[in-house]
Amino acid sequence: MMRLKSLLVAIALSTTLPAFADSTLLNVSYDVMRDFYKDYNPAFAKYWKAKSGEDITLQMSHGGSSKQARSVIDGLQADVVTMNQHNDIDAIADKAKLLPADWAKRLPNDAAPFTSLQVLIVRKGNPKGIKDWNDLTKPGVGVIVPNPKTSGNGRYTYLAAWGYAAKLPGGNDAKAREFVASVFKNIPVLDAGGRAATTTFMQRQIGDVLVTFENEAEMIAKEFGRGNFEVVYPSVSIEAEPPVAIIDKVVDKKGTRKQAEEYLKYLWSPAGQEIAAQNYLRPRDKAIAAKYAKQFPAIKLFAIEEFGGWQKTQKTHFDDGAIYDQIAASIAKR
Repeated sequence: MMRLKSLLVAIALSTTLPAFADSTLLNVSYDVMRDFYKDYNPAFAKYWKAKSGEDITLQMSHGGSSKQARSVIDGLQADVVTMNQHNDIDAIADKAKLLPADWAKRLPNDAAPFTSLQVLIVRKGNPKGIKDWNDLTKPGVGVIVPNPKTSGNGRYTYLAAWGYAAKLPGGNDAKAREFVASVFKNIPVLDAGGRAATTTFMQRQIGDVLVTFENEAEMIAKEFGRGNFEVVYPSVSIEAEPPVAIIDKVVDKKGTRKQAEEYLKYLWSPAGQEIAAQNYLRPRDKAIAAKYAKQFPAIKLFAIEEFGGWQKTQKTHFDDGAIYDQIAASIAKR
């Protein structure tokens, strides 16, 4: 009788307890992608369940892109990384040897499923009359930008301002350096990542303009209301191509390569591209891009290749002692 009772209890528990996921993936990502992956992960989990019959748990870690890359190098067990610049994933490959150096060739578009760009977020009514990059150098204009040493968002802003100045009539590297120094002189606080910078601007009400990715403006609208700010598109900006990659040594150790590969490939699917567009990321899919064309104003863009690619740019501008550090040191002395 006791055996029968125990068997009945076991059967009852097996039918009432929730099923455990068959696999778990950790996606180590950057600040501004929180909202996208809140939408994307459930869609992928549903797709994967229908395709494989397997439940999957998708865990996220967010922070400044370069800071997140350092965490993976230092041992954070990411199955995949979804960063905002190639150089951060290159660093994982170079310093920790967790994936091959040619990782970007394993997926379309150099492993960047969508694009973005830097825009200027200003207070309602644009009281400082900010229209372009040159307005960020004016006395009394507080500029909010995340730290280029820890955030790819901050690096894109630095490079967008540099490229703007270099392309002006008579522009050159010397004038671009002086211009960037004038912009960064107006920054009252440097947060570690893009979302922290948004909090400084919107919640703490510090600064007159927030420079961030185009898709972050939609998050601000959802959280704070569309009437509390305005989006200004500058005359020129840099094209951001946020890349994604599998961390080979982790997925092979955990046995999650199949799931991780499918998770990233699904970003290029019509469903993944639709979710990207809904989150104001510019899709690669031409049909979906056309469908959402009205929400993506045409703007003159330049690419990181004009700086010689990310590895050269990192060495020239952002390594310890490079140009950004020299600019920061000169500002500190003033």
